[in-house]
Amino acid sequence: MLPVEQSYIMRIALGSDLSCELTGAIERRLRERGFEPVLFGALRSGADAAWPSVGRAVGEAVSRGDCAQGILCCWTGTGVSIAANKVGGVRAALCNDAQTARGARVWNDANVLALSIRSVTPAIADEIIDAWFSAQPSQDGADRRMINDLKRMDE
Repeated sequence: MLPVEQSYIMRIALGSDLSCELTGAIERRLRERGFEPVLFGALRSGADAAWPSVGRAVGEAVSRGDCAQGILCCWTGTGVSIAANKVGGVRAALCNDAQTARGARVWNDANVLALSIRSVTPAIADEIIDAWFSAQPSQDGADRRMINDLKRMDE
């Protein structure tokens, strides 16, 4: 009997300091796209929901390779993005529209998406997430050199 081939499901770290309509919509959207959301902060029972802790926890999950990428939410999105960017290997980008999200993936090889609960609607989040996951990091030499410069800053 041949072994059953297991399909790989990409794990995405999803964290927030508040469980709300937006975070629920993001979790559903990730599942619809075939991803496995791994929940942090207010989205997981008993977890520390303070935005610095949430940003760090998601950043560490991505940096360790436990999750391929991360999505973070807080009221402005700024706090969680700052906290995540303190973790080596994380390039968190605060994005409020699809084109910014696409650019963050293409030109910055961002691996954590930060969103504002205050200003991003579930419909806009769908557009942002679709742009984020459909974009691939640029292979242009100049772009790769700049990303490598950022990676060296983690050393």
